[in-house]
Amino acid sequence: MAEELGKIEKLDIDQFGLRKVYVVPLLYSGTDAPPEYKEKLERYWREVNEQIANQEIKVGKIKRIYHESMSVGGAEGLKVIAEINPLSHLIAKDKFESGAVFEATELAELADECMDWERCLLMGLFSQKAIKTIAELYEQCSVKRFEYISQRVDATLQKGEAAVLFIREGHGLKFAADIEVFNVAPPGLDDVHRWLRDRSKQIEEQNNSEK
Repeated sequence: MAEELGKIEKLDIDQFGLRKVYVVPLLYSGTDAPPEYKEKLERYWREVNEQIANQEIKVGKIKRIYHESMSVGGAEGLKVIAEINPLSHLIAKDKFESGAVFEATELAELADECMDWERCLLMGLFSQKAIKTIAELYEQCSVKRFEYISQRVDATLQKGEAAVLFIREGHGLKFAADIEVFNVAPPGLDDVHRWLRDRSKQIEEQNNSEK
């Protein structure tokens, strides 16, 4: 069962024996992203940090950190995150320095394979047969990848512990029955989604007018 952190006021006493995972939607910002988008992302990550901090007071300190694309843990993994997503790195680094364990989350070969299939799909192929074949291979790889991540969380997260997982929206993770999942969804997330929808609409309208 998943709940949104912003809507949780008090947990039943029976829930304190469960393991807990805060699932944080992983949003990226490229170096060439518009300033307006970067501003919204910074607001989103500030709100994520605030929600997690508030929940730690009620439930307990985060003991483990999981991050999409990370096949190495500890300080080495944190250095990699700093390069690919500085904003999620700030939260992960803070929890790590507070005593949380940064876990290796992915199997590198699976993550790389999924990324390669995804790149192929984004290339804009002409053959429908090729698109269908690659889409099927991507789906098969994604299933294996998410199964591996779920198994890693199950194997490393101890009874009664809380953890944070940074992963892109639309993931296919299935958690063990004794893991309580809290979806982090601050107001800034809707704001980012709205901006992306409006941006996409503007680009589409511009392309249509040029035609």
